[in-house]
Amino acid sequence: MEPVDQLPPVAPHECEAAAATARRIAENVRSAVQVQGRTLEHVLVALIAEGHVLMEDYPGVGKTALARALARSVDCQFARIQCTADLLPADVAGTNVYNQREGRFEFRPGPVFANVVIVDEINRASPRTQSGLLECMQERRVTVDVHTHELARPFLVLATQNPVEYEGTYPLPEAQVDRFMVRVSLGYPDLDHEVAMLGDHGMGDRVELLEPVVTAADVLAAQEVATRVQASQPLREYLVRLLARTREDARVDLGASPRAGLMLLRAAKARAMLYGRGHVEPDDVQALARPVLAHRLVLAPDAVGVGAAAVVADAIAAVPAL
Repeated sequence: MEPVDQLPPVAPHECEAAAATARRIAENVRSAVQVQGRTLEHVLVALIAEGHVLMEDYPGVGKTALARALARSVDCQFARIQCTADLLPADVAGTNVYNQREGRFEFRPGPVFANVVIVDEINRASPRTQSGLLECMQERRVTVDVHTHELARPFLVLATQNPVEYEGTYPLPEAQVDRFMVRVSLGYPDLDHEVAMLGDHGMGDRVELLEPVVTAADVLAAQEVATRVQASQPLREYLVRLLARTREDARVDLGASPRAGLMLLRAAKARAMLYGRGHVEPDDVQALARPVLAHRLVLAPDAVGVGAAAVVADAIAAVPAL
């Protein structure tokens, strides 16, 4: 692979075609699910930037519906994993099964071999099963009995969890949380949207009625374009100063890692592409800093009443942009 700086720049028509792919997905999702534009943008950024999404919010606000709507909007394979305490890693990744007719073992792939994988209530799976997702999310492959199997592309994990009902759950360790490019919260809909949702209830499950509006090839093409979006040296330096600021904050025990910076840069490139630009601007970094960085920070025990999002916001305010 040639160095990033030597990749050919994005042509305007390539950027527009890739942005149009994202717009078609967004319009299709909105036709079935009431979701804030900023939240949907973050999910699309993760899809285009080859990341994964952790949706954390209260029960009944539409986390699973949003994940299903996105999965049905792309003409590719999708699977859903309902996490429970007795779910095993083999139930997720697959296992070798003995074929009596041929007298040999053959691999039976699990649901992670789909393009879009919905992992519902991920914190209800045991730590052993959660760890089974680490390799596939980071390296896009699965190793079973010393044999490595490549996953499909594009590959997106949409995981949900509730910040309440902790009984019978296993909090995600930092290593698992770090695999998610963005963490989003849907929040309660405003009055008008909730009234509209009740009016749509009589039509049944609108997500089931969705038809694909883009192909897997369209998504792969958009992802390739996003990798060629330019990020200048001053822009990269600005991003690193933001990371350093979180590490120096006295309220933080564990600041943003270099991998967090790589994730933020990839996400910023995808956002720039969505807005029809072939280069990253500070606004792209600032708009995505909280959903990309906040869930990676570990606050100090004495940081009472302070949230990770506030730490990221303070870093943005303290570090001058270009």
